[in-house]
Amino acid sequence: MSESAVTKEKRRTELKARIWLSPPHLSGREKELVEEAFASNWVAPLGPHVDAFERELCTYTGAGYAAALSSGTAALHLALILCGVERGHEVICQSFTFAASANPIVYQGATPVFVDSEPDTWNMCPHLLEEAIKDRLSRGRQVKAVVAVHLYGMPAKTEDILNVCRKYDIPLIEDAAEALGSRRHGKACGTQGRFGVLSFNGNKIITTSGGGALLSEDEAAIQKARFLATQARDPAPHYEHSHIGYNYRMSNVLAAIGRGQLETLEDKIRARRAHFERYRRFFEDVEGVKFQPEVEGNFSNRWLTCILVDAGCCGFDREMLRLAMEAENIECRPLWKPMHLQPVFRDAPRYGGSVSERLFRDGLCLPSGSGLTEEEWERIEETLGQVVHKSRNA
Repeated sequence: MSESAVTKEKRRTELKARIWLSPPHLSGREKELVEEAFASNWVAPLGPHVDAFERELCTYTGAGYAAALSSGTAALHLALILCGVERGHEVICQSFTFAASANPIVYQGATPVFVDSEPDTWNMCPHLLEEAIKDRLSRGRQVKAVVAVHLYGMPAKTEDILNVCRKYDIPLIEDAAEALGSRRHGKACGTQGRFGVLSFNGNKIITTSGGGALLSEDEAAIQKARFLATQARDPAPHYEHSHIGYNYRMSNVLAAIGRGQLETLEDKIRARRAHFERYRRFFEDVEGVKFQPEVEGNFSNRWLTCILVDAGCCGFDREMLRLAMEAENIECRPLWKPMHLQPVFRDAPRYGGSVSERLFRDGLCLPSGSGLTEEEWERIEETLGQVVHKSRNA
């Protein structure tokens, strides 16, 4: 292609608005509630919207108590602290996840031990989990917690993981950052372990711009989380500190956004599940394309629709799809690169790995935002269709 042709192609693509993987979707009373916060001059951390948001999260999920925080990572960090994780300890973590599931383990000076996924949910394999616990204990290690992830909104087999954790008296932390609205046997993700973690980052199913929450049935633990999250200030007329604290609390303004978002969460879940069905119908006649399964007992919010592409059957691979979409200014991303393959964790112990490695090799996340328009859908389907058609006529 000549230089002028390349320039024209670049300009043509730039004229098309970017279709993002999972952009924020403001559709409720967010503006009204934020204006209320400004009118009251209550814009700093804490405030009535924070209190209300915590209550509403509990009502929605069925959790006993919630602490609204600055991020899901902050929530996970506090959960580890409350589980007593310290330097020299080990925490078993799902390998197939985003780095934020593992990084707070290192914040505490502990060692992450990575466990592979099972094929039918893509989440932590309960059998490998027990194998890992047995082996670590036989080596004299102190396993202080397990971090299991509900990946892409798909519930893990929480009851099986919990049974293993209870057998060895190890607390379970549910990383439900991607799974607000998802349920396992009717129970909300994030409400079965000792702690549950939510994220309200800009790409999540609801957003507060940036933010997260810690859920628990343990009132004293949530109270301590709030204490630690506000710089651990002891009751005194001056600033007194007997513990190391953090600046992790959510602001009243961001909580106002979250309250407006929460009001339309069910609409967003319906939209994302409808997107999944549309992709499923599109690919149903394409041999070699598979979707993340929704096994018996699971209800997924389908935060992201993800596919596996068997190049041997399809005649194309996930990278060919991704590049074709990118050429049309449509964002797609590979599935998470497993933590045991990440340079920063290259020396960490791990159990299994072949399942998550295959998922990373063959997997692609497709645009799934709840605000996708019909015009955007036409661009997506046209681009995907061109790749499929080309492979069939090769």
